[in-house]
Amino acid sequence: MKIHTLFSPLNADELYFTGRTTVVIDVLRATSTIDTALSNGAKEIIPVDSVEFAMKISGNAFGGQTLIGGERNTKKIDGFHLGNSPLDYSVEKVSGKSIILFTTNGSKAIVRAKFSENLHTCSFLNLSAMAEYLYNLGNEVTILCAGFNGMFCLEDTICAGKLITEIEKFKENIELTDASKASISLSKSFGRGIKKMLSETQHGKLLIENGFEDDIEACSQSNSSSSIPFYRSGVIKLPKENPEVKTGL
Repeated sequence: MKIHTLFSPLNADELYFTGRTTVVIDVLRATSTIDTALSNGAKEIIPVDSVEFAMKISGNAFGGQTLIGGERNTKKIDGFHLGNSPLDYSVEKVSGKSIILFTTNGSKAIVRAKFSENLHTCSFLNLSAMAEYLYNLGNEVTILCAGFNGMFCLEDTICAGKLITEIEKFKENIELTDASKASISLSKSFGRGIKKMLSETQHGKLLIENGFEDDIEACSQSNSSSSIPFYRSGVIKLPKENPEVKTGL
């Protein structure tokens, strides 16, 4: 089993992901929000890479069963029903709904990896569940950090390092790329207190400045979920039992 880590979606083009098992991480906040929404009963998440496309496909929605969520520069976009705060996605608001999601970093990263054979999302919320799932899957794994405006960000890399460390609890002698080894080192150095770490990152400080301090708390809840979100045919869902995946076992 080999684990690759990419610090930014700009490190690879769409075709790189063809046939791969990919896990997208955007701790602040898209993959935390996706997990929360699906855990609270959302039917599906439809990630998109532009506001224009979000508005275009929402025009085909009817009956109030589709919501548009997301942000630009941390703030909810005018005309959208929801922002990108996990706290927006309560059971009352999202249960049974399809959600079109655009975010500055996370949804774009998911769309970039759309040609993956198996594509999942991870955050601190479902870390241990994802690690056990990937171990059982047995495939070579690529962890894609959404980053911050195309650049490296600490929180996604630390989450990647913790995910790899959790997988290593199940399987020894995993082959790691240099970036994966660096992720583990950073998670050991800076990841002991997740909430404190998130509040001190560049992105975390920006969220706090813009009034989203409660999101730091929400995104720091390690292993509060056992969800395994998976992407198929343009949508992210939770498996009824287990997603239909191609394994390397």
